[in-house]
Amino acid sequence: MQSSDSFSYTVQARCTRAEAVALLGDLSRQGELHPLIVRVRKLPARPGALASYAITDRLQLGPLHFPVTYQADVLIAGEDEVVTVARQQPATTVRNHTRLRDEPDGTVRIDVEITLTAPAPLFGYAFRQARAAHLGLAARLGATLEGRPA
Repeated sequence: MQSSDSFSYTVQARCTRAEAVALLGDLSRQGELHPLIVRVRKLPARPGALASYAITDRLQLGPLHFPVTYQADVLIAGEDEVVTVARQQPATTVRNHTRLRDEPDGTVRIDVEITLTAPAPLFGYAFRQARAAHLGLAARLGATLEGRPA
């Protein structure tokens, strides 16, 4: 049995939408942002994907640290939207739907919705890890886009 839930966050940065899409749509750069990523390797693009990657995270369960490698695809990287999907065994997916828009004050608003689906026995741990990692990413995103230390 699968479980699924979503969370979202918003970041504002003084940059162009093109700069935000360039960062968010190039998963090889996610090591700059994502606190769990230790390695990103570009793969041949899967059918229907703009780009595909093998990404290794370093997870922790109590005192144990262990690597987990998963496949991720960039499905859309347009001027106002980035969509990625990551797949990990067993039967776990993380869908990232990012929308970008210019704000009147000259900033770019980045609205992100993350949806995680995983087998029920693993869901609680996977969801907590995903939320913590992506909120860590969110905390670094604005500074990185503005060229400031994160």
